[in-house]
Amino acid sequence: MKNPDADYYTRQFNARLLVPEHPIIFTRWKKDSLRVRRTSAGLFDLAYGEAPGERLDFFPARGSAAPLLVFIHGGWWRSLDKSDFSFIAPAYTAAGFNVALTNYTLAPHASLADIVREQLRAIAWLYRHAEQYDFDPNRIVVAGHSAGGHLGAMLMAAHWPVFGADLPRDLIKGAVLLSGIFDLEPVRHAGFVNDDLKLTESDVGMLSPAWLPQAHPTPFVTAYGALESDEFRLQTELIGRQWKSTLQAELALPGLNHLTVCDAFGDAGHALHRATLDLLRR
Repeated sequence: MKNPDADYYTRQFNARLLVPEHPIIFTRWKKDSLRVRRTSAGLFDLAYGEAPGERLDFFPARGSAAPLLVFIHGGWWRSLDKSDFSFIAPAYTAAGFNVALTNYTLAPHASLADIVREQLRAIAWLYRHAEQYDFDPNRIVVAGHSAGGHLGAMLMAAHWPVFGADLPRDLIKGAVLLSGIFDLEPVRHAGFVNDDLKLTESDVGMLSPAWLPQAHPTPFVTAYGALESDEFRLQTELIGRQWKSTLQAELALPGLNHLTVCDAFGDAGHALHRATLDLLRR
């Protein structure tokens, strides 16, 4: 028997259907990111783990011991690459902040639980290599878009000393969650993505940050495009309610869709950029 929810959630969550101009946006991101990688100082494909997907890029700030912004890309945990988002780095390095962009093994080659563990390794690796790359390990802020927003929230729920005795419980000092997925139950019914993820009922409970407590009261900002679907908006509103004691701002960005929120994030002077700088400067 066909699941009637499947069609609904496919319409609500399939960003490529919701944004018909997505090929143009993806091409622009690649073009702008290639230019940044050619013209900006950066260290590419640093290995934070043994799997081929466990790589990150690092764009240094000009000053010494500046904070670090870590960006986690989206793509429903199964597509896109950190290199597609290099275009966001200049708006933050120019303001005096280091930027790291992480990759992870894409589904179906890794389960969602494996992907979360990879991001834990990435942040722990960065913390442990702060002196080598000359940033302040006590001022790490994470940002993530879509599936990356989910991963950023999972990092906020992580009990870091359990993962490594040398890791502080407040390793993450702030977060920016862009159009993220925080309750996986609807995703379980969206066949276009769950065919690869194969989420079960037990996965939903363990891997939905909306149903987990924050491990430490980490301040965070949420944002979504005003042109996004109802379900993406509801996901953002849900995490804001669940973790309301540390929510600093919820930004509904006029005229933006699920993809162009990333452009706003990398646009120096945009309200979303200013909110991110406020977290980094705390």
